[in-house]
Amino acid sequence: MTRAGGGDRATLRRIALRMVAQTVLSVAAIAAGLAGVAVLVVLRGQHAAADNLLGTTIARADDVADPPAGIWLVAETPTGRRATPGTPAGLPDRTALAEVAAGGPARTSEYRAAGREYRVRTERRGRVVVQAALDLRDSHAERARLVEALLLAGGLGVLLATGAGAWLGHRAVQPMATALAVQRRFVSDASHELRTPLTLLSTRAQLLRRRLLRGADPGALRSDLDGLVVDASRLAAILEDLLLAADPGAAAPTSAVNLVELAGQAVEAAAATAGEQAVAIGSEHDQPAVWALGTEGGLRRALTALVDNAVRHATGRVVVTVGSRGEHAVVEVLDDGPGIDPEMLPRLFDRFASTARPTRGARRYGLGLALVSEIATRHRGTVTAENAPGSGALFRLTVPLASRQLPPA
Repeated sequence: MTRAGGGDRATLRRIALRMVAQTVLSVAAIAAGLAGVAVLVVLRGQHAAADNLLGTTIARADDVADPPAGIWLVAETPTGRRATPGTPAGLPDRTALAEVAAGGPARTSEYRAAGREYRVRTERRGRVVVQAALDLRDSHAERARLVEALLLAGGLGVLLATGAGAWLGHRAVQPMATALAVQRRFVSDASHELRTPLTLLSTRAQLLRRRLLRGADPGALRSDLDGLVVDASRLAAILEDLLLAADPGAAAPTSAVNLVELAGQAVEAAAATAGEQAVAIGSEHDQPAVWALGTEGGLRRALTALVDNAVRHATGRVVVTVGSRGEHAVVEVLDDGPGIDPEMLPRLFDRFASTARPTRGARRYGLGLALVSEIATRHRGTVTAENAPGSGALFRLTVPLASRQLPPA
């Protein structure tokens, strides 16, 4: 099942179990109903066959000495009673004989004698009342075998229904689990990515408001207003890219983006923070423009995250280098910080990866680098990290170069 929160997983498990229980109960109810119908049909068939056999035996009986196997005959005549040799104890049904002999209609009934059950037919033939009794042991044994077979088949059906229900339940809740995971991922990504631009936007707006209240010249506020508009545009681009990343069916990026320009903007945005930490930051490039295939919002997010990570861990210097190698655009972000714990390297780009025992000066990682990895993958590129010679860390983002036929974004 797609990864979701603990509460979501518990809810999805309950839904799946409820679906399994409903499937099993439905199959059990259907199996029980069909078994009941089958037993009823067999029972009625047995009664019809027994009644037909008894009626035929009485009609063809010239005497009581040689009836079919499993049937015993009793004839009540004016001169006395005759019975098949070896008639079981308890037969005949004297009550039925007396009623029919007294002028009552022919009758068929179940009769129990000496622990056995018989199907008994009593009717008059002229001056003789004849009673035929059929031992029902074979019929009972047949019904018992049928019930055993139905119980076995029903039990097997319930087991198969349990397995099928579990499989179908898992398949049924899978889209829901995926939707919940996408929703949670979007919320966490949006919270992480929008925090900095919203803070910057709020700060600019507050400063602008204060200057307006102090009666500043509107012309002098043009640069602040332009910055506010740019920040708002970048915020909208981030939102658009987050929505694009959250859509699994979204088309691959097809715009040409100038990485030299984006890297310069990322360095400019981080300059204030770097200055507060006494970190020198700059960018280098060997050509005026390196056009990469992608979305401006996504690549901006990736570069901003890499630069922000480098500034937070640098001791005095961060360098961003933009170039190309073969058919790929390459951006390298180098800092002179404490480097990367070798144990962290294999899972550095996992979501919420962090050092197990953080110490003073140690690098800690959360969501930002995981988002960089996802952006690189979405752009059919890669992001790698390694410890730089001497000290520090080197992060390398590689994405395909844009075709010459593509216009700039």
